[in-house]
Amino acid sequence: MIAPIAKGLLLGIILSISIGPVIFAILKQSLTNGHKAGYAFVAGVSASDVSLLIVCNVFTELFTLVLSHKALVAMVGAGFLLLMGLYTLLFKKIKLESVLEDKNKQMSRRNLVGIFMGGYLMNTLNPNVFLFWFAWTAAIGSSASETNNPILYKILVFGSCLLFVLISDLAKVFLAGALRPRLTEKTLIWVNRISGMIILFFSAALFYSALYY
Repeated sequence: MIAPIAKGLLLGIILSISIGPVIFAILKQSLTNGHKAGYAFVAGVSASDVSLLIVCNVFTELFTLVLSHKALVAMVGAGFLLLMGLYTLLFKKIKLESVLEDKNKQMSRRNLVGIFMGGYLMNTLNPNVFLFWFAWTAAIGSSASETNNPILYKILVFGSCLLFVLISDLAKVFLAGALRPRLTEKTLIWVNRISGMIILFFSAALFYSALYY
């Protein structure tokens, strides 16, 4: 079953290189809070992808409902990104000494859960992510129906896709961590500002799409 695995890897490449607020949030979490925070955020994003994939594969009737309220979903997602972007840009305080601590620094379980939920919500409330999974679920489902074992076909495609995306996101955390010893407080301030502005940009784009499409 090389074909479905190859298709899943291709799908994973497309998703992992897509430029969106999540990739910048992963890097920011890793740079400012360390590896554990980055891994917690990635875990939240991965859990969101799995949830959306299950919804798209199991609850077929939900497709029509969600798509009929696409503007509302976009507005909610844009609102969430707006709050996160404003907090990052205006209120988030960066302390250099906390960033330069050992990569295995201790974080409370509550903080890690909060970071996990942040990743989960940022990914889930982005309608583009849902539409991505919806479109490819329909396409893969059509191809799977022509095989002898449709369920296995889907498992191989989406399993290889999710695994590739997870490894890609973990690599982003690792690479961000490798940059930490070279960071200065000025650099961190600019990373924080750029991250906030990027998140606000995607929020504005979602608001625009909700109002005019």
